[in-house]
Amino acid sequence: MASIETPRELFVHKLGAALTMEETILEMLENLQEEASDSKLQRDLQQHHRETQQHVANLQQIFQALGVEPEKQSCPAIDGLEKEGKQMIKEVDDSLVDSVILGGVIETEHHEIAVYDGLIIKAEQMDDQDIVALLHENLEQEEGALDKAVKASEQSAKQLVSS
Repeated sequence: MASIETPRELFVHKLGAALTMEETILEMLENLQEEASDSKLQRDLQQHHRETQQHVANLQQIFQALGVEPEKQSCPAIDGLEKEGKQMIKEVDDSLVDSVILGGVIETEHHEIAVYDGLIIKAEQMDDQDIVALLHENLEQEEGALDKAVKASEQSAKQLVSS
């Protein structure tokens, strides 16, 4: 017998995976700030860390609004992205670490955006506008972080090619 039987249970399960995702990303951002050599990249990672703390708070607020205890679920996609990033940082020359970090940020942001798109679709079906608004807040910040990372990656790639 399936353990997830209703749309609401599925939403709560996915919400738990999103919470695990964001908490994992908090740790990743802390580690990446230490690995990054460019001061602007370090500041951007620090700013995204603060935004991610707000994402966690928003998800916890959603759990509270639903009247359920936050329950973390596995998030293998983020685990894989973290593992891949750590491995790449070990394998590349120091001059390429920032480029690897930016690539990993882009990949992670795309995943987060997909997660929030899915949660928003489910929340809209539950017709809870407060929950939808909190999820949209997270989504918009993820989209902003993606845009910033793409621009920084383009700039970094130009500098690497010209040096």
